[in-house]
Amino acid sequence: MRLLVGRIGRAHGILGEATIEVRTDDADTRFAIGQKLQTDEHGILAITSGRVHNGILLLGFAGYSDRNQIEKLRNTMLYADVDINEEREDGDDYHVLQLIGCAAYLENGELFGEVTDVVNLPGQDLLAIKTPTREALIPFVRQLVPIVDVKAKRVVVIPPDMIGVVE
Repeated sequence: MRLLVGRIGRAHGILGEATIEVRTDDADTRFAIGQKLQTDEHGILAITSGRVHNGILLLGFAGYSDRNQIEKLRNTMLYADVDINEEREDGDDYHVLQLIGCAAYLENGELFGEVTDVVNLPGQDLLAIKTPTREALIPFVRQLVPIVDVKAKRVVVIPPDMIGVVE
């Protein structure tokens, strides 16, 4: 699947490096030297150099060797082909696209709603679930989302407002 992983910012220095606005949680892999990234306007860009300077990722690309050439790439979106279903080192690591569309069930098996989004917050992610009457935001932690089965497109949730409620 083609996923947005970054955006090229301004040129840095005179040797053809650009600042990169990172939009992936796997920057080490996506922006490794030798990787090829897709763009809509400039075809495929091959990464020839990469480094972090003052907390900002700087990349160089094949065929772009000076500041003026790099400046022409400014605001270009960078895409990578990603297999969202590939095994991850952390078994509790999911891609947003794997979660959107999952049916959300309560522990008793009752259908609660459908996952429509994952809201990324500094403290934790939230699952946005559309129910028949409202949108519920549930912290995406094991205590409140004990079961995630992306292959079956199913999650089990314990909405915080239902904790301690006996049926």
